[in-house]
Parts: sequence; C-alpha cells; structure tokens
Amino acid sequence: VSWKRRKAVAEDLKRIYQSATVEEAEQRLAEFEARWDEEYLPISQSWRRNWARLIPFFDFPPEIRKVIYTTNAIESMNMSLRKLAKNRGSFPSDEALLKLFYLALRNISQKWTMPLRDWKAALTRFTIQFEERLPQ
Repeated sequence: VSWKRRKAVAEDLKRIYQSATVEEAEQRLAEFEARWDEEYLPISQSWRRNWARLIPFFDFPPEIRKVIYTTNAIESMNMSLRKLAKNRGSFPSDEALLKLFYLALRNISQKWTMPLRDWKAALTRFTIQFEERLPQ
C-alpha cells in the first residue's frame, strides 16, 4: 500500500477485525473490497483465503480481543531468535541450538516489563469464560 493511502486502508481493515460479529465483519470486508480491490486486490484476497482461520477470533468478547490483536511480542521474540541463529551460522548439535535458544528466551523474557494494555479487563473475562482453566 502506498504511504499516502496506508492510513485509510488500515482504518478500513480495523473496521473488519473490530466488528462485533462475524456477519458484521463480512459486511465490512465487502465494503473494503468495494473500495480498495481495484488498487489493492491481494489484501482482500488474503482475507478471503484465510477467512475460516480468522472467524474464531469473533467468538471472543472485546476485552479478550484487545489483548490478542497484536503479535508484537511474538514477532520480537522470533526476530531475536532468528538473529541469534543467523549470526552463529551452524551448531554442533540440535541440543546446542536448544540450549542457546533457552538462554536467549530467558534474557528476552527479562526485558518484558511493560504490562499488556487492557490486561485486567481481559483477565476478568478469561476468568469468567475459562473458569475451569484458571486457578483462583
């Protein structure tokens, strides 16, 4: 997406994943297609191709969705592990790689000091929805 249009496209995509129901999300996706397919067809094609994987997201209440919107922490962790493995080149054994990743993950997790935004509301919803899985 061109820099000039990135904000508008992102806003329209946000309307899809912030929809309250699957039906509303489908309507928002159709609106997105009508507006943007002429210029950015691959975006809506990707959404349609992966729709079955996306719709379980709408089963969660908004409090939980806010916490699972972003994958920044996962992406950051994967980037750190890739960088570490790439710089080393090769490893004498799989066990050596696992040990290196274990130590790297310990260091990475110590940097996670910022609490997740809206975590308290999400935790309350998790406790209600998954009562049998969460200890009191």
